[in-house]
Amino acid sequence: MKRNGYILIGVLVVTLILGAFDAPQFVNKVLDWKGGLFGLNLPHVPNTPFRLGLDLVGGTHLVYEADLAQIGGQSASEAMDGVRDVVERRVNIFGVAEPVVQVAGKNQLIVELAGISDVNEAIKLIGETPFLEFKELKPGANLSEGQEVKIDDVFIATGLNGKHLQRAQVVFDPNTLRPQVQLNLSEEGGKLFAQITKRNIGKQVAIYLDGVVISAPVVESEIANNQAVITGNFTPNEAKLLATRLNSGALPVPIKLVSQQTVGASLGAESLDKSLKAIMYGFLLVAIFMILFYRLPGFASILALVVYVVVVGAIYKFLPVTLTLAGIAGFILSLGIAVDANVLIFARMREEISEGKPLSVAMHEGFRRAWLSIRDSHVTTLIGAAGLYIFTTSIVKGFALTLSVGVLTSLFTATVVTRTILYFVSGPKWEKHMWLFK
Repeated sequence: MKRNGYILIGVLVVTLILGAFDAPQFVNKVLDWKGGLFGLNLPHVPNTPFRLGLDLVGGTHLVYEADLAQIGGQSASEAMDGVRDVVERRVNIFGVAEPVVQVAGKNQLIVELAGISDVNEAIKLIGETPFLEFKELKPGANLSEGQEVKIDDVFIATGLNGKHLQRAQVVFDPNTLRPQVQLNLSEEGGKLFAQITKRNIGKQVAIYLDGVVISAPVVESEIANNQAVITGNFTPNEAKLLATRLNSGALPVPIKLVSQQTVGASLGAESLDKSLKAIMYGFLLVAIFMILFYRLPGFASILALVVYVVVVGAIYKFLPVTLTLAGIAGFILSLGIAVDANVLIFARMREEISEGKPLSVAMHEGFRRAWLSIRDSHVTTLIGAAGLYIFTTSIVKGFALTLSVGVLTSLFTATVVTRTILYFVSGPKWEKHMWLFK
């Protein structure tokens, strides 16, 4: 009894702390009461907002089309995967919350940026991502630096492009002290570059950036050290900017914007408001059902459910999880699963009580016998959620993630919190009020 009381106090303290993290605005109002809570001037709880998706806060939806005409020996799917990875890395640098970047069809890329209502800003984030490519001259051709040409007019593709770039950095020519951009290539890129320089000794090899030749040096010897250098009339700031752009992602194939759409913040706010109402109504209906049908154990399960909501909310902030409408649906579903575990336990308890067993024994047997069913149902749900997370798109991944977090948390609340509350009220005096348990 005393041990369960200590555990219950510990659960209460942790729940209050996590609750303050979930909703700091309410705690801070209390701390500011009466001029700083009677003059104590306690520090405020940091206000870390939940991360909301495009459909809840508004943002920008962009569709890009990739030019796969010059992909060399790689497949279209490999090229598009490279574009997706680079664009995702690029927008992450600018702090966009959990962008949705996914391939659609054969050559389209969908980009959703939550919280960005300025379409031009979003286009700029993607458009600044450079398309880097190495090309060699056609027989008998020549080219001056800075000249803008069509892809097949003077140079032909070598297969070496932005996907082979590992890092770009600013260096200075030891003779002229002019800034240059040094490119460190991957192992595969280094082998390609060695082959290209070997067969082009005495000829120009051009480095294209966004379809423009920015450097076309003459190869003097084979280069086999996985490094290339971009030369030009750069100022130090220009060289630094170019290196930064290359490090943020060099596209393996060029892309162009074909569609754009803005999701208004007002529409997102309306969706969020409806979602919160759905959670509140769902919680209230579950609470009424559990209390009416299971009486005191049902009330204990609602207390455990409050702990469950607080813990899940804290996990969403800690990870952090981007909440979309699909993600909120996953949370609501996990709410039902959390209660389902308690239903199994209470049904077993009633069976034991109906057989005339003491209340403490009935509780123990109820938890023990229901555990296998609870474990199996939770594991199978987690397996399904894992499949959704691994093999589906970002929107469904949000549903799978929130569902998984909820299922794992419900195991704790059902087997620890509910058990502790019920064991706390399982003393001899409660034997006189068995109607509360059956």
